[in-house]
This record gives sequence, structure tokens and C-alpha cells, in this order.
Amino acid sequence: MRAFACPVCNAFTPFDSDGCAECGTTLGFHLATKSMLPITDGVVALDGRQWVRCTQHETLACNWLAPAEQTAFERGRCLAHSLIRREPDADDTLAREKLVPTAAALRRLVYQLHDIGLPIDPFWRQDGGLAFDLLSSYTTGERVIIGHAGGVITIDLVESLDDYRESLRVRLGEPYRTMLGHFRHEVGHYYQHVLVETGFGAKEYLDECRTLFGDERASYKDAIARHYEFGPPAGWSETFISEYATMHPWEDFAECFAHYLHIADTIDTSREAGMVLHADLVRFAAPRDIVPLESYDDVPIERMLFDWRWMSLFFNRVNTAMGKNPLYPFEIPRAVAGKLSFIHRVIRETAHAT
Repeated sequence: MRAFACPVCNAFTPFDSDGCAECGTTLGFHLATKSMLPITDGVVALDGRQWVRCTQHETLACNWLAPAEQTAFERGRCLAHSLIRREPDADDTLAREKLVPTAAALRRLVYQLHDIGLPIDPFWRQDGGLAFDLLSSYTTGERVIIGHAGGVITIDLVESLDDYRESLRVRLGEPYRTMLGHFRHEVGHYYQHVLVETGFGAKEYLDECRTLFGDERASYKDAIARHYEFGPPAGWSETFISEYATMHPWEDFAECFAHYLHIADTIDTSREAGMVLHADLVRFAAPRDIVPLESYDDVPIERMLFDWRWMSLFFNRVNTAMGKNPLYPFEIPRAVAGKLSFIHRVIRETAHAT
């Protein structure tokens, strides 16, 4: 993610900030221009339109701007929060409390999807459009299954509880489990459906996708039963990014899609800070200095993965220096690189076409 600055004093401004810590200017994030804008008397005037704070500023700590004139479906919400179809009732205070960090992760997801040029078609604009049901099994006692179906992504707010999420990560043997990771994985299912399996994509990408990831028409129910009874196949790490990816072609695609977003965002954040890894200083066998590119749009995925290999090794060292687990505890074998290359191409071609 890019580094944002106050438009008045140019001080660094965190992505979730609603004001400048240096000069005190009231700020709002404007998605279309990817910038922080000063709010005067509750309004931002830009290109003949007026923008106001998202109505979720107080309840969900949202700092985004929303158009002053909106449809009834948007309800005064920014794009990210207009995608929320269902959420806990107002009197479910504990669940509403956990909705705050979950909504923050959703905003980061929406920003990245917009930044890389993927279409974001809300459910209130078209059938099968993107929607989020952010529900709580913890407070209601009702079963909430994290997943995607027909454009709707369901997230269980209990996953925002660090102790719960970490215990589940350990029990399932996962090296990584975060709320943002859930969003990135599930939105991978959505984009596989709308970009690869239907419409233009079905003709352009579907056969290649099945060659790389497998036939998505295989029984998902049988795949789940097989995975949890027998585990991943022998030698899985040579062709999959994670054990979970081995379960079904849909999960393989979604896992790779999530990793693509992980890698792209971390590289982008590092580049924005001016990070360069000097080969003669980091003590790796890197053949040259690692200088992240402004954009990887027009280069093969191999360049991104080359840079990421050395950057992730360095970040892993930083994490372990603080007694934490490695930042990126994954290996990317050749077969997975091929899958990431496919996703890279689909994203880039989609972005250029819209």
C-alpha cells in the first residue's frame, strides 16, 4: 500500500487516519484519487461533486469519503461499507465491537482491489454482485460458515478474536491465519467465478485454469470429506502453496489468489518506503540489488517473484529478530509460480479492459 500524506503539511498519514497528527487537519480518504483530502465544514468539493464522511465513521471508525448524493442502496456509506449486506444487530454490542477491526480489513481489501484495477460490482447494483455478510457465531450461537456463494462472502466475526483465531490456526496446522487473509482468500473465489468461469473468461481462461488448478466441477463435498480424513497428498508442497489448496481446485485458486494479493501489497508497501535490498549487505546469494518496481503490470510474474523471494527472506529475519514467526513461511515451487502467473495475467488483462 502506498504511503499517504496530509495535503496541507505533507506529513505521513496512516491509511485509517481521519486527521493529521502534525497539523490537525481533518481528513477523509478518497478512493478514486487514492488520496487523503481535507474536510472543511463537513464537506469535500472535488471535480464538481461534493463528498462527505461515510456514515460508518462513528460506528466502524471509517475514514473514507462517500458521495453526498447517493442511492438508497448505498445509505450514505463509502464503497467498502456499501458492500456489507448483513451485519450484527445494533444491540449486539460485543459483535459490533468485533465488526470494527473486521471492517478495517475489508477497507484494505477494497482499496487493493481498486488499486490493481479489478472490477468491484456491488450486490445492490447487479445480481450476483459482490456482497459481504459479516456475522457472529460467538454472540448468537448460530453457525457461521466462512465462504463464498453467488457473490456473497460470509465472514465469522469470531475470527477477529486473537486467541480463538490463533488456537484454530495451531489446531489446523496452518502457518498463517488473519482476517485480511480470509478476505483475500474468499474474494479469490468470487473473482474466479466472475472472471474465469463465466462470461468472457469462460472462453478465454477456463480451459487453461482447469489445466493448472484442476476441474472445478469435481464434487466439493467429496473433496472436503477426503481432505479432512486423509489430509494432503504426498509431495503436495511441490505443486501447491498450502495444504488447504490441495483440497479442491476452487481452494487451490483461492489460496493462490490470496498469496498474489499478499505478495503484491507487501512489495508495494516496501517500494513506497523506498526500500532497496543491497546484495552485498543482506548476505543472501542475490545476484543483484533488489529494487521493487513501480509497477509489475507489464513484466512477467517471474520478476515479481524474484524480488519477493529475497524480500521475504529479509522480512522473515526481521520478524524472528522480534521473536515472531516468519512473515512469509511459504515456499513457491515452479508449479505454483505457474498458477500465480495465470492469476497475474487475468488481473492485468481485466484491469486493462475496464
